[in-house]
Amino acid sequence: MLRAEADYRAGLAHDIEDRQHERFGGVKVGSAFFGWLTAMGTAAILTALLAAAGAALGLGVAGTPDEAADEALQNAGTVGWIGAIALLVVLFVAYFCGGYVAGRMARFDGLRQGLAVWVWALVIAIVVALVSVVLGSQYDVLVDLNAFPRIPVSEGELTLAGIVTAVIVWLFVREPKKGGLDPAPANPAPAEAAAPRAGLWSTCRMFFANPVLRGMALACGATQFVTYALLNFATLFLMREKGMTLQEVALWYALLVGVGVSAGMFLSGRLIDRLSRRSKTAYALLPAIGLAIAAPFFAGFVWAPTWQLALLFLLPPMGLNYFYLSPAVTLVQEEVPPHQRVLSGALLLLVMNLIGLGLGPTYLGAASDWFSKTSPDNSLQMAFYTLIPFYGVAIVMFLGLANRIRRQSRQEANT
Repeated sequence: MLRAEADYRAGLAHDIEDRQHERFGGVKVGSAFFGWLTAMGTAAILTALLAAAGAALGLGVAGTPDEAADEALQNAGTVGWIGAIALLVVLFVAYFCGGYVAGRMARFDGLRQGLAVWVWALVIAIVVALVSVVLGSQYDVLVDLNAFPRIPVSEGELTLAGIVTAVIVWLFVREPKKGGLDPAPANPAPAEAAAPRAGLWSTCRMFFANPVLRGMALACGATQFVTYALLNFATLFLMREKGMTLQEVALWYALLVGVGVSAGMFLSGRLIDRLSRRSKTAYALLPAIGLAIAAPFFAGFVWAPTWQLALLFLLPPMGLNYFYLSPAVTLVQEEVPPHQRVLSGALLLLVMNLIGLGLGPTYLGAASDWFSKTSPDNSLQMAFYTLIPFYGVAIVMFLGLANRIRRQSRQEANT
């Protein structure tokens, strides 16, 4: 009897999955585009870490900033085997993340969604190349965009590495079975009661109409305004104004970034698991407290006269600055219906990166150029000082979010 019931449930679940695949399957262009954005963002972050560890990977051995710049110009066309392998790993991880996001958003046909991400990359590269041919090389934004760290590798080498990575993903990465880890429902619903389709625009309207979700995305964007500006210019700041050599950056700064960011994400995740059981306001208060503690240490990092002292001051902010990420992702997953979770998570990352990656490094670079007229020897230090008020902006936004969550919880309790 139990065996027959189990077989019936398994067959019903398989029938539901087949009907959903028939209705929602196929390549989703929008999902693939968000996957491409994820791949580009992941590649930018990993390339920044790779650039910081360049000396350890054999991409540079200069002892001073001027020597490092001269060596980079002289050896711009060569990369050792270690550097090539590191690039393949970066591209593999970046496109794996992009394909995963696209597959999860589309729910079905994960292999097709991953290939569509790669097609998006090809299409955009071709469009940019055509624009640069017609209008001039100054419009080749993939080459001239200085907001992202670059290493001495030609576009041809990257294209070959991308093709190899795509083939490896195609051959060895398999899409996990949908719902394979979900417990079987006690009372299986009929096939007609399948989850409604999560449309792009309906999910966007739901996300941005919700004051809690909208507030979390904007507060996280304000935080990433600081974090992306710091990550993009910290290496230059430490070498130019703190006197670090390239080898010291590759060893000590790279270790600090890896340990600090990882510890911050892990600790915040553990804390939010416990604190959110007492009150949902922990999703906003924990990032606010972390930023409030990090701000004085960040000021000490900018002020420190030596690079050793600067790194000691930088370690707490490197972890506390990321206390927002685990609460943000968890809150979004809890606030939205199951069929809108993946797309809502993508919208959260989109807003965060548009504000943080799009504006943070741009602002800090412009501030450094402006201060170079009055403080040519420490213009970047002066620009870093101007980031401190943005800590306050992010803290205020998280505190306002805590009030919204508190009011929403009271309204839900009253109803």
